[in-house]
Amino acid sequence: MRSIGDRSGPPDAALAVAGAGPVSEGPARRGASGVGGVGGVGRTGSAGKAKGLGRRHRTKLPHVLLTPAVILFLLFTVAPAGYALFLSFQKTKVGGGLFGDQNPTAVFAGLQNYSATVHDSEFWHSILRMLMVAVVGVPATIIFSTVFALCLDAKRARLTGIARLAIFLPYAVPGVVASLLWGFIYLPATSPIGGAHFDYFGSKAVFFSVANVAVWGVVGFNMVVIYTSLRGLPRELYEAAELDGARELQIALRVKLPLLAPTLTLVTVFSLVGALQLFNEPSTLKPIANAISSTWVPLMRVYTDAFVDNDIYKGAATSFVLIVMTVAATVIARGILGALSRRSER
Repeated sequence: MRSIGDRSGPPDAALAVAGAGPVSEGPARRGASGVGGVGGVGRTGSAGKAKGLGRRHRTKLPHVLLTPAVILFLLFTVAPAGYALFLSFQKTKVGGGLFGDQNPTAVFAGLQNYSATVHDSEFWHSILRMLMVAVVGVPATIIFSTVFALCLDAKRARLTGIARLAIFLPYAVPGVVASLLWGFIYLPATSPIGGAHFDYFGSKAVFFSVANVAVWGVVGFNMVVIYTSLRGLPRELYEAAELDGARELQIALRVKLPLLAPTLTLVTVFSLVGALQLFNEPSTLKPIANAISSTWVPLMRVYTDAFVDNDIYKGAATSFVLIVMTVAATVIARGILGALSRRSER
């Protein structure tokens, strides 16, 4: 009897016993092949099932992680927005007798609230004042945050950690607190920057005063975004520019800024959206600034209509008009800035 490792016998039988698979149609070969085939199918099937199970678990994990955020978004954003949209199509009906009904009811008003908002001249004046603040604040925010980020990323920069913290710190201060602090700085009796000789709350200077408060509240955040983008750029580009004789200013203007175009576009859109939502700064400065009225910006108008004049239905309609205008302005600005960014990359 030959052993398994004996190669003196028929080669086909040795191959069959060794598990190399069938070579001809012999019964021993078919039997060996069959045993090996069954085992191979079983192993392949088990691996395929495990792989499929792992794939199913991997695809479900992102949904599980996103579920809390989606629930909170639906509860605290979508649901209140849907209720406000429902209120915007209603109005208060008062009737019954000479003195009216003591229990007024809400009835369907159609587009009356929206028509009242659109035909309200004070609403458009508030938008104009908001845009004037944005014209001052948005460019200043982008310029300051970009300059700070470039200075921190410079090759000879020192104490960058302390500088980053100092620039970012105003962003960590709540907007109401920052507005109060700036209000004391602007007031003539407590101003350390010449408030006794210059009226920071004048009819024209108030736009710069409000924009200044808003700018320093967001410069730190934008600076961190731009600085992080700068740190992610390949350093070989800077070294190549230095070998070509470029100075630090030339590298910043001709190498770094073009590569920052997508980040600057994003930051500009964020700043524009923030400017269109201006509320905290003028509302906080209103008690000490005669030039700021209760309807100075659109969101103050919404607050006055809903919670001062108790016309929550008109306030809801005005808020949705602002949402549509904000989305439209954001889309237009995103398209323009994106086109400019692509042109600069070319």
